[in-house]
Amino acid sequence: MSNTFRTVFPTVNRDLLNWFPGHMGKGMKQMQQKLKQVDCVIEVHDARIPLSGRNSEFRYTISGVKPHILVLNKKDKIDRRLQGQIVDRLQQEDSEARHILFTNCKDQSCNGIRKVMPLAQDLILSSNRFNRADQKEYCIMIIGVPNVGKSSLINVLRNRHLNKKGASQVGAVAGITRSVLNKIKISEDPLVYLLDTPGILKPNIADTETGLRLALVSCLQDHLVGEELIADYLLYLLNKRGNFKYVELMGLKEPTDSIAEVLIAGSKHLDKTVRVRHYDGSFVIRPDAMLAARHMIKAFRTGAFGKILIDDDKFV
Repeated sequence: MSNTFRTVFPTVNRDLLNWFPGHMGKGMKQMQQKLKQVDCVIEVHDARIPLSGRNSEFRYTISGVKPHILVLNKKDKIDRRLQGQIVDRLQQEDSEARHILFTNCKDQSCNGIRKVMPLAQDLILSSNRFNRADQKEYCIMIIGVPNVGKSSLINVLRNRHLNKKGASQVGAVAGITRSVLNKIKISEDPLVYLLDTPGILKPNIADTETGLRLALVSCLQDHLVGEELIADYLLYLLNKRGNFKYVELMGLKEPTDSIAEVLIAGSKHLDKTVRVRHYDGSFVIRPDAMLAARHMIKAFRTGAFGKILIDDDKFV
């Protein structure tokens, strides 16, 4: 077994991590245009990266001017005992983060889900609604980076309060909601509408680690960053934590710091190969490293390596 693992992940090409397609810029403008119709903003983020990757531009353009709730979704993927520590740190760093809820949108009876609407209504009623004071209905905008559960939150709230399903498309691919949608009714009494919005990243991601953390939790599209790079970053994180569950999963004999070794062993363990054409037209059979990388990433995302707070190093 190797006694030394990387203590720092090597810098990668930042272009791999800066994904800001045209619909994001357009979406931000549409969101700003709709602010006059909005009473409250709910920002959704992934609980595994509470201190990484939030779009700070929201604070200056969207959430800073309206009552704001930060929802940290996918709480089932981290140790619940860390929630208090996360809240304390977020409130130290962000004066706007006064109202924080942890949710699991796959569990309609989740305590955080139950608190969302009552908290939003309290904040709206205690705020100065200016031009909307004579409006009987409430309008809440849902914002966040891609694939953190915005559409899932809308659907679970709609299902909880109206017993209707499927208001907003949900997918495991970053960027599935492309436009600012029409109002989605989620409650009759009081009359409450939600505005779904596209996931919007900062045009420039601050550093390699932030980008790779966003990629690991699916906020960036895998194929744009590269599955093998994401798997390598995952290997680095697991080794750093002394979490060697990947050894059995990928068919290794012992822990290693080499992603090539992991992926070759993994493809053999999974019995997956790929035909590669040589320049002379002949074919050779090789281990399917890409499939092995996808298998390893999926294992992390489905909890095979346990509950992991990726940002744990930021609490030291």
